[in-house]
Amino acid sequence: MLAETICSAVSAAGLGIAAITAYRRRFLTAARIAAYALVPLGLVLTGAVKWLAGTAFSPTAWIGFGVLGAAWLLFSSTRAVERRRAGRKETTGEAGRPSVAPTASAPSLGAGRRGPTAKPRTGAAEDDFSDIEAILKKHGI
Repeated sequence: MLAETICSAVSAAGLGIAAITAYRRRFLTAARIAAYALVPLGLVLTGAVKWLAGTAFSPTAWIGFGVLGAAWLLFSSTRAVERRRAGRKETTGEAGRPSVAPTASAPSLGAGRRGPTAKPRTGAAEDDFSDIEAILKKHGI
């Protein structure tokens, strides 16, 4: 009963503030304040406040919230463990060796020898940067 009275008083005060704001010709703001002011009154009229007050002081409801929290904790921890195991299986194969794609070449499997590596061309890198420089100059940076 007290919660309904407080919600009604808050709504009445909000509607009063909305009326004053509308008097000052700030109609958009007044409409927004009126909308916020009508929410507590709507909650009282639908019975949500009575239900919430009954739930807040009910030990059975709090035990139910605790059980839901425990279920959520179990669910999220099992998902985390499942993701860790899936990540571990992707990085290592059956025999503990790193797993690779079935169509991988021999050097990626570690069976091949390293030969002389080709040096990267500097011209290609300069071309990439010239495009970036042109874009930056275009925007004045």
